Amino acid sequence: MHTESIERWVHDHTFGQDRKKSAEHRTLIVIVITLVTMAVEIVAGIAFGSMALMADGLHMGSHASALTISAFAYYYTRRHAKDARFNFGTGKVSSLAGFASAVMLVLFALAMAGESIARFISPVAIGFNQAIFVAVLGLIVNGICLMILGGHGHSHGQSSREDDGGNHDSHEHTNLDDHQDHNFRSAYLHVAADALTSVLAIFALLAGKYLRQIWLDPFMGVVGAVLVVRWSWGLLRSSTHVLLDLLPPDEVLGAIRTSIESEGDNRVSDLHVWSVGPGIYAAEIGIVSSRPLDPDSYYSLLPEELGLVHVTFETRLCAAHIREAL
Repeated sequence: MHTESIERWVHDHTFGQDRKKSAEHRTLIVIVITLVTMAVEIVAGIAFGSMALMADGLHMGSHASALTISAFAYYYTRRHAKDARFNFGTGKVSSLAGFASAVMLVLFALAMAGESIARFISPVAIGFNQAIFVAVLGLIVNGICLMILGGHGHSHGQSSREDDGGNHDSHEHTNLDDHQDHNFRSAYLHVAADALTSVLAIFALLAGKYLRQIWLDPFMGVVGAVLVVRWSWGLLRSSTHVLLDLLPPDEVLGAIRTSIESEGDNRVSDLHVWSVGPGIYAAEIGIVSSRPLDPDSYYSLLPEELGLVHVTFETRLCAAHIREAL
């Protein structure tokens, strides 16, 4: 039995997911702004008898609910980051929340399209002044929220590589990009969709009030719904790829293969790479060589910017070398 300390090879799988990120803080600020606006619009709608204000207040509430999903996902990710039951940490919670929010966005868009089509068939009277006021107010609030969410939230930590007898982990690697954080992207898309709706509504309402083009109001509703579905589809695809462990971009796979095969006569015989969090990957690499290297040597060949935080190598002696030895 091995009696020496193996502490240097023991590691966790948090991969930086236990730290509070700036994206989480910004999302919480946006939730507060959205809830305050919702409350003001509903109270004002009741006080002044404005259905337009009340309707927009309830609409803001639906987006606040979706943003709350994002906030909870960040909390859950941090809270359970060190839970050993998660084989590769809680990084995929981001993609799960992003997928759920994208589905909600599609449902909102379909409801908006349905209401717009209904108004094509049965037009309703529009209170232009109130409606324009609500749309402008919504655009201002959403513009502020987009500025808050739009800041760059990159986080770079110290990277430490350890040998665990074939497995390697980068404990503090947090080469995160907001674009790769599906949870953050979903929050941003919800606010952006609301802002887009406000812009289209303002255009349609002004045209209806001054040019008598009433048909533009429901038409812009359909246009907005189509654009929101298109945005949501991209988020659905990218988050699904992570949840189903689809291979990362070809650039990542090519860089791994090239870096390994650049040394000696190494040939990559098997390569599995999957996402374990925003911008971070795990990999299993099978290598055939006449002179296999130790795991540390192979790991040193891999480019650090790829975001590989957990790598396992399997080496095989090539058949030709075995025959020569016999």
